[in-house]
Amino acid sequence: MPHKSDPPTSDAAARVPNRRVNPNGPVTADDVAEIAGVSRWTVTRAFKMNASVSEKTRAKVMKAAEQLGYVPDLLASSLASERSNLVAVLVDDFNNPHKLVMLERLTAVMRRAGIDTLLVNTLGTEDAPTALLNASQRRVDAAVLIGVNFDDTILHTALGARRVKKLILFARASGNADTISICVDDVVAMRSITDYVISRGYRRPLFLAGPNTGSAHVFRKETFVALWQERFGTAPEVADVGSYDPTRAYQVVTETLRSRPRPTLPDVIVAENDAMAIGAMDAVRHELGLSVPGDIAITGFDDVPLAGTPIYDLTTYRQPMTEMAEALVQVVQNQRGDLALQAFTGQLIPRSSA
Repeated sequence: MPHKSDPPTSDAAARVPNRRVNPNGPVTADDVAEIAGVSRWTVTRAFKMNASVSEKTRAKVMKAAEQLGYVPDLLASSLASERSNLVAVLVDDFNNPHKLVMLERLTAVMRRAGIDTLLVNTLGTEDAPTALLNASQRRVDAAVLIGVNFDDTILHTALGARRVKKLILFARASGNADTISICVDDVVAMRSITDYVISRGYRRPLFLAGPNTGSAHVFRKETFVALWQERFGTAPEVADVGSYDPTRAYQVVTETLRSRPRPTLPDVIVAENDAMAIGAMDAVRHELGLSVPGDIAITGFDDVPLAGTPIYDLTTYRQPMTEMAEALVQVVQNQRGDLALQAFTGQLIPRSSA
């Protein structure tokens, strides 16, 4: 029996041999190595994905680390290897539900590759340079921009492309030489949508356009207008929503169409993305009192989860998000650098809305 004056011991303490290299300091890899009976470098390798360590040895190291409460110093590791396995993801547009789909797919693919994510909700154009500077101070391997408020000024600034190892625009094209774009081929995608709209017999389209930024850009409006003019010799009607916001799209469609005589209404609304298409459908039904697709058909772009629900059943274009996320990981890990990064091809998803 323990003497009354003996201090109480926890179960965890009883399991850990008193063999700490420095009992008064923080737990180190040397302490784990001593307990596991391996070298310090074996401990370091055991915490790296795909390192040349047997499963038996890795299990011994992990057991000793758990007993001691040891976690590796990621900052020290990044200083030694010049890689942090950390990527900053800057997002500026959470009104668009597709952003959550992107984030889920992107972070899942990166996590499987051993890359962690620093998520930054940028607060508009003015905040983007500060966010990029903060990312560079955290030694990230790349900064990924997902959004619309990243213009030429930001992409050219020393706080952006020249301070971050890699500056990647995801799901948008950029002609800026200091950036890498990973995106779907908008020309191929819009040709698919245009051909479908024409094949279904629609002839009076209204195109709902999103933000028109210089560098972080999609080419859906320009492509649709050019293809329609090429086919019919007339320019389709365009309404600028200005943001990927269903509430704003609802307002624009209502204001644009409310006072029109029925014969002058469009027979199809082609929206630049699903968020606007959903807002447009709500406006057509609840403000104009019309049916979809009986009176006005509607198409979107992205295939967000809500698009496939019975209430919307939206005809849309699905981007290959997993394939694009895998390409991003390859770029971060210096395994890919080809021009096909801007030529991913998705799939038209026909549903009852058109």
